[in-house]
Amino acid sequence: MHYIWQNATRLKDEPQDKVNIMASSFQGTINRMAICAPAISARRMQYDEIYQENCHRVYSLAFWMTGNELTAEQLSTDTFLRAFASAADPTTDQIDRAFLTEVREFTPVGTLTLSCVMAPATSVYGNVKRTHLEHAVLQLPATEKIIFLLHDVEGYEHSRIARLLGIAEKESRHGLHQARLQVRSLITRML
Repeated sequence: MHYIWQNATRLKDEPQDKVNIMASSFQGTINRMAICAPAISARRMQYDEIYQENCHRVYSLAFWMTGNELTAEQLSTDTFLRAFASAADPTTDQIDRAFLTEVREFTPVGTLTLSCVMAPATSVYGNVKRTHLEHAVLQLPATEKIIFLLHDVEGYEHSRIARLLGIAEKESRHGLHQARLQVRSLITRML
């Protein structure tokens, strides 16, 4: 309050024309803000629409990659900040690239980490519970997990996954096969 009073006292001592110039400058700022307000509001609505279209997918992928709600929330936030910083109107592919960039900072993704192993001969189809599948997916190595989630959960094509991860399409197919074998093996051990 003291600061405001000092400035009011100072303005009282200023010449009237300087006070008028300051007032008109302030009024000009207010007018510019009034003119820009609809554009800012439209941009905010556009960002909100893009966010709403992609937030569930990004959060669920982040949760599956981290296994932790708070970390997944932070990863989702960082993904959208990166996507909106890189493009005024980010596409789904740009958001996916931002997500993978954030995931790579969190965990190593890129090289396939499993070797081809024969799956056990036992059938697991009749006894599997959702929790078994969830625990098995969480135990997958990062690259196989992201390939599995993007293909089997999100429905991405191998060509799109390969572009996002920077690998060959054949490697994407191989990674998915490895992930499925590993999930089957992990579920069999749980039963």
